[in-house]
Amino acid sequence: MPGKVIGISFNNGYPGTISRLGDEISRTRPLKEGSEDLYFGDPVILNTDGTFQKFGASNTAAQFAGVAMRRIKGATQYLSQSRAFYTSLEPTDVLERGGVTVNVNVGTPTIGGAIYIRIAANASIPAGVVGGFEAAADGTNTIQLTNAKWATLKDANSVAELTILTRQGV
Repeated sequence: MPGKVIGISFNNGYPGTISRLGDEISRTRPLKEGSEDLYFGDPVILNTDGTFQKFGASNTAAQFAGVAMRRIKGATQYLSQSRAFYTSLEPTDVLERGGVTVNVNVGTPTIGGAIYIRIAANASIPAGVVGGFEAAADGTNTIQLTNAKWATLKDANSVAELTILTRQGV
């Protein structure tokens, strides 16, 4: 009869999960009408009309408003309930300051290291996703966030904790 043992390392959790309580500042606003779905753990911008939207190719580090948080909500699809998201006009919870887990698409985070968001595709780096978090610079294809740092190394699922040091926006 085969046995199982507890491993020597733990996963960091699911993207969008608050990882440190006590220093969490979050806000709920609607997701901009007609915008693409916003997955838990995605970077977010705050629009001038008071709505949130997924960080995209035309955005700058100064527009980074936080990370889409994993909150209790009903799944919108039956077959993919483990990767939930916010849809157009839905109330969207965003972490503005504190610790949260996110997917790391490129690079290996170091504790206290720089965080980048990809703003342009690069054919030589197929893992790079526009609007995704990365731990390595890629010239003009990524921008560095000045108000956030990596808090952990990434786990076997390429999930790491980042800490947003200061709030931007309102």
